[in-house]
Amino acid sequence: MVMDVDVEDGNLGPYQDRPRTFPNMRGKSYNPLIFRILMRINVRVLFVILLLALGVVFYVGAITSPIIVFVFSICIISFLASLYLARWVLAKDEGPPEMGQISDAIRDGAEGFFRTQYGTISKMAFLLAAVIFCIYLFRSTTPEQEASGIGRFTSAYITVAAFLLGALCSGAAGYVGMWVSVRANVRVSSAARRSAREALQIAVRAGGFSAMVVVGMAVIGIAILYATFYVWLEVDSPGSMKVTDLPLLLVGYGFGASFVALFAQLGGGIYTKAADVGADLVGKVEQGIPEDDPRNPAVIADLVGDNVGDCAARGADLFESIAAEIISAMILGGTMAKRCKIEDPSGFILFPLVVHSFDLVISSAGIFSIRGTRDSGGKASSEDPMTILQRGYSVTIVLAVLTFGASTRWLLYTEQAPSAWFNFALCGLVGIITAYIFVWITKYYTDYKHEPVRMLALSSSTGHGTNIIAGVSLGLESTALPVLVISVSIISAFWLGQTSGLMDENGIPTGGLFGTAVATMGMLSTAAYVLTMDMFGPIADNAGGIVEMSQQPESVREITDVLDAVGNTTKATTKGFAIGSAALASFLLFSAYMDEVATFAREPFKQVDIAIPEVFVGGLLGSMLIYLFSAWACSAVGRTAQEVVKEVRRQFIERPGIMDYTEKPDYSRCVAIVASASLKEMIKPGALAIVSPIVIGIAFRIFGYYTGQPLLGAKVVASMLMFATVSGILMALFLNTAGGAWDNAKKYIETGVLGGKGSDSHKAAITGDTVGDPFKDTAGPSLHVLIKMLATITLVMAPVFL
Repeated sequence: MVMDVDVEDGNLGPYQDRPRTFPNMRGKSYNPLIFRILMRINVRVLFVILLLALGVVFYVGAITSPIIVFVFSICIISFLASLYLARWVLAKDEGPPEMGQISDAIRDGAEGFFRTQYGTISKMAFLLAAVIFCIYLFRSTTPEQEASGIGRFTSAYITVAAFLLGALCSGAAGYVGMWVSVRANVRVSSAARRSAREALQIAVRAGGFSAMVVVGMAVIGIAILYATFYVWLEVDSPGSMKVTDLPLLLVGYGFGASFVALFAQLGGGIYTKAADVGADLVGKVEQGIPEDDPRNPAVIADLVGDNVGDCAARGADLFESIAAEIISAMILGGTMAKRCKIEDPSGFILFPLVVHSFDLVISSAGIFSIRGTRDSGGKASSEDPMTILQRGYSVTIVLAVLTFGASTRWLLYTEQAPSAWFNFALCGLVGIITAYIFVWITKYYTDYKHEPVRMLALSSSTGHGTNIIAGVSLGLESTALPVLVISVSIISAFWLGQTSGLMDENGIPTGGLFGTAVATMGMLSTAAYVLTMDMFGPIADNAGGIVEMSQQPESVREITDVLDAVGNTTKATTKGFAIGSAALASFLLFSAYMDEVATFAREPFKQVDIAIPEVFVGGLLGSMLIYLFSAWACSAVGRTAQEVVKEVRRQFIERPGIMDYTEKPDYSRCVAIVASASLKEMIKPGALAIVSPIVIGIAFRIFGYYTGQPLLGAKVVASMLMFATVSGILMALFLNTAGGAWDNAKKYIETGVLGGKGSDSHKAAITGDTVGDPFKDTAGPSLHVLIKMLATITLVMAPVFL
């Protein structure tokens, strides 16, 4: 981040002379290379190029399937709708100059960190792509690949190209999430001076723009890759690959998306929480100044962190979730269609793309259903913002049920089992209900309107220790209901699929796993609206910070405080939603891994016996991986936060005039500390996640070779994946819920109960919130990305373990 020398040196003059004026903190505006290239092209030429590109895309889609054309059309329309939302948000005013100057500083910090972080990630991605290419050159091929003439080089090229495309799209999704948040925050702050409802609508529509672009990119990216491979490889022509085997070539795309999402979540999470912890411990607890007070040297770093951690990382995260779920469901749909010898399997394969295309339509309806109304006197709206958001979610849920039923009748009807589509529609309903229950459970445990958070706040009145004990116990308890819900949904969906009437040539029911896949699709069928609610949180948080730093009237801060508290709850609920979908998606990817091993081994691979000592050890290593990863992620935040605390304390000691507004803090120093440290600290846990399954699989493959157990490597990796998934889901639930509850217990006390701000209860609650920060925004979100990345990397590397 580049700042003026005056900012770095703190020579800004007394506050009394410039009570609300902040220095020009802007450096050189940053745009990605592709944007800079496009902006240099003549508008008419660019328009012609765009039309030609669309023509090629639709031509390839038309050759592939009418369903692909439908998916392309919906995605293009959704992109146009997202452009409307962006223009609508950017048309709003940025408020007085001091708001714009603070927003500029946040924007520069976020864009500077994003550029550096993704530069580092891209280098690692190219290195890993080279490793994958080399591995694929020496791995075995499947009988289907041999029959269709796809050699090792072609297979390696396809996988690496898919991996790099997935990584690129995931990075672009992260950039879109950050781009909108750093521009919407100041507009929400300005709107809060007039109306709480208007501020809410701007934050929701800004989040909606990001969500629709992210989901649309995930869908159209996979659709283009599928159609390209279909045409290039001449699928379904004599002597070529069958369409039912084509989805296996897309696995690299999911791995690339997971790779970028994991490092984005780690780096962004370390950045945002280290800055937040340092700002709170010294500013609130030691100096007794409010949150986001301009006197706090770490406040800009904290606000920048909201964008790089909660927006950019979450955009890449959800992109990866959708991509992994679509690809795994396409693989299972193709496998089932092949076993059942369904005449036209394209409906079963492309069904996930259609579901998420409808997701864009129904989520748009939910977003546009939230209207702005002028509140009297500029005070907080009498209607709870959470109620308004839930109303939009209810609209989306109802439409999801209708479109999901229509999609199953359209694509999953087959003469072999005329009623199968209805069973699969019920599987989708199971997933939709699961998503709704997950959101409700997380809201119950993290919203201060409910008893758990209020009891946690009450525990703060007896000290810091009791607050920590109560928070840990709440987090542990919160794992029970979600696990029961996941268990019921998996069994219900599997049973509905198994009884759908679809059978293989031996008369054995084969629809169970696909039923679970359909339930996962149902759970993610409202993903765009859920991401909208998630993006709403950091935008509202940033808006509150801008209001506080620009010293706006208390009535304005009251409005942003309400939106911020609601944003904390929506962030927690969407993390719960992400964990639930990760559990189901990991189950699908695990099933796909078992099928792939069987294909390469050319023998059945349906069970893993954990009574075998080596296999049991693999499970232990998988569970250990989760705890070690979490420990390294949390300790990374702790080490970086210590540096921030030392720097903030140093500035308060060396610049005593900061407290009485006669000297300005050096914001840039804290930004530099967290930016540098987060990039360094994200490497170790990320490398652990990538290297562990490969090393374990190869080591036990060698051991199995010398002990006469040819499939030992694959079995140990399967055990590792199972145990890691179970442990990771429970750990992520605990970390996310405990962290969110601690945060909102602090917010509850800040409303005036138990002594309010500055009281001993408030200080104890701040300690709990500080402990929970790395839980809910670093380790927790990174874990559910880790779980899916482990599944995708084992799927990509399956032949290496044989």
